[in-house]
Amino acid sequence: DPALKINRAYSDLIKSTRGQDRDYLREQLKEAQWLISSLELRNHTLRSVIHAIVQRQAGFLEHGDVGMQPLLQKEVAELVEVHESTVSRATTGKYLHTPRGTFELKYFFSVAIATRDGGEISATSVRARLDQLIRSEDPRRPLSDQALVEALENDGLLLARRTVAKYREQLGIPNSSQRRRAAARATPG
Repeated sequence: DPALKINRAYSDLIKSTRGQDRDYLREQLKEAQWLISSLELRNHTLRSVIHAIVQRQAGFLEHGDVGMQPLLQKEVAELVEVHESTVSRATTGKYLHTPRGTFELKYFFSVAIATRDGGEISATSVRARLDQLIRSEDPRRPLSDQALVEALENDGLLLARRTVAKYREQLGIPNSSQRRRAAARATPG
């Protein structure tokens, strides 16, 4: 990190001035010091937030989206001991470069989906599993949203059909009828 410092020539100038000029320079020095300390605090908060995210999302860093853990901004705020709105501001428009690519910090937050055994899995992980199921289906006999619900249920995931449809749409994947027609057009004769 480049350190911000006040130029010594300006701070020495205060010693050689008097009256209103001195008062003005002192006020400017205070504002510069305040700016530097504010930037240092902001940097510290951002580093703390990133550290908490990376610790919690180690599974993502190792395994991709399927390893994403449920994580709320509120949880990170409690870990870092700041307000939730501070975490929101700190992560907006900030990116983290990882071995898996560069991601906006907000990407690492994901709601929890209950599992049959009482555990939790992140919505991001569920979307990744859904994507895997659709990619491995027989293109001539694509899985309906209900069949996807049942396949996910076999994995211990309890989702409504409309939730599966929403996640499928978020992934940009057409419904089973559209996938079947696309496969028929792609297969000659």
